[in-house]
Amino acid sequence: MLSILPVAAPGVPPRAATPRVRALDVVRGLVMAIMALDHTRDFFSRTPVWPEDIANAPVLLFLTRWVTHFCAPTFVLLSGCSVYLYAQKRQNRAAVSGFLLTRGLWLILLEVVFLTFVLTWSHDLILLLVIYVIGAGLVLLAGLVWLPRWLLAGLTFLILAGHNLVPNLAPVTATNAGWALLHNGPFVLPMLGKPVLVAYSLGPWLGVLLAGYLLGPWFQLPLPQRNRRLRWAGAGLLGLFGVLRATNWYGDPAPWSTQPQGLLHTVLSFVNVTKSPPSLLFVCLTLGVALLVLSWAETATGWLSRTLRTFGQVPFFYYLLHFMLLSGAAWAWTTLAFGQAVNLAFANVRDWPSAYVPSLGRAYLVWAVVVVALYWPCRWYQRFKQHHTYWWLSYL
Repeated sequence: MLSILPVAAPGVPPRAATPRVRALDVVRGLVMAIMALDHTRDFFSRTPVWPEDIANAPVLLFLTRWVTHFCAPTFVLLSGCSVYLYAQKRQNRAAVSGFLLTRGLWLILLEVVFLTFVLTWSHDLILLLVIYVIGAGLVLLAGLVWLPRWLLAGLTFLILAGHNLVPNLAPVTATNAGWALLHNGPFVLPMLGKPVLVAYSLGPWLGVLLAGYLLGPWFQLPLPQRNRRLRWAGAGLLGLFGVLRATNWYGDPAPWSTQPQGLLHTVLSFVNVTKSPPSLLFVCLTLGVALLVLSWAETATGWLSRTLRTFGQVPFFYYLLHFMLLSGAAWAWTTLAFGQAVNLAFANVRDWPSAYVPSLGRAYLVWAVVVVALYWPCRWYQRFKQHHTYWWLSYL
């Protein structure tokens, strides 16, 4: 999600400039455009049926939610790749480590203060979402970059392959909240006098960030060699997913099963893997596809790839702006449609207006309008960053 390294950090002398990796920008822009669909659905077509509930959710609702599962793991993986490439451009590891620390703390602050304010109007709530988990991961990576790569590889394998052996805590209390922050599904815990929604646990997402960091050297290889490795790695992850999922032996807390509705729902059950916390099979499926797309994206041409690349070069700007647009538009729409502002993304079903009817058509329309509208400010900011080297640009 975040291109951590668009410009030099203050006080860190750059090495010889190297061109941006086109594939990283294009794929980052692609998943960011898809990500906006899920957030639009939350604000404009929230449903009483959970989208992953195969037995009750319409197929289109399930697929609308399912396709966005590829966003967060790809964001985090590409952030790790960007950290590695950034570090290769600098001469001072201590300065790189310091930049990662300050960048990570800045992201956590923005999540807790700014994004919480933008998203939770009418609700007294603090959010710890994906920006928080990336920020916390960067804080830890500021220290981990000093370790040898073989040790980081072992730690990454241990986290991603082994964390499904650890059960979720229930209930989460003040005494076990520290462990729940490392490994648990979403939970709400009162802290500092307010309820805190923790939607992303740090442990497994740190594993994905480290995987991206370890993958970084591939993006310095000649293009044919890089793409060959990406294709083999992607196919390998998807093969591992298929074997483990078919046997229901290990890798996801929710086994698949034959569905009474027929073959299509059985297939949906097979691919319905657990995102929170991300299971091994979730990681294999999503990152397997991401690696295959990365192997294609470097040679992608045309207006679509250029548009996606624009988004991918200013990801944090896009991320903040798309939430401001969606949240503001939802406030205006509900005020006009129902006579009161209703934050559907966080409201309980019992608090929904009686006249409210979910509509995926409305969600898709708003999503398309928002993504198109974001292109021009993102293109302006992309060009601004290309012609300026202000230190603060590395934090936005």
